[in-house]
Amino acid sequence: MTAPEQPGVAGATRAPVTPPDPADASTGQLITRLTEQISTLVRSEARLAQVEVTQKAKRLGMGAGLFGGAGLFAFLGLATLITTAILALALVLPAWLAALIVAVVLFAVAGVLALIGKKDVEKGSPPLPTEAIAGVQADIATVKEGMGR
Repeated sequence: MTAPEQPGVAGATRAPVTPPDPADASTGQLITRLTEQISTLVRSEARLAQVEVTQKAKRLGMGAGLFGGAGLFAFLGLATLITTAILALALVLPAWLAALIVAVVLFAVAGVLALIGKKDVEKGSPPLPTEAIAGVQADIATVKEGMGR
């Protein structure tokens, strides 16, 4: 014996039934559809926010790493500059000039890394999902506009 089929109800082996036209739908059906749509919208916005925060966190991490690299090169430049001073005092020979050139190059590299790192940190700050927030605000405005009719 099989159970009698109810029109408009999707079974496990049947394709989903298309929702009725909103003009013909009952209040209960409209509320059910609204609840489903809001649930889907909230999940979609949450996924968007998660992706956006992840991207910004990666940018912040990259900027922090570049700042660390800039600090390392600045330290190496200072060590080389100290070596230059020692060589200049100990031996008044062209060797100190070579050490000075190396120090200048290391400081230039540190400056470039610091500027790139600063730019990446500024792009990633603040780590808020601004696109998702704007999407939610637009959704709220649309719902308010629809309810005002």
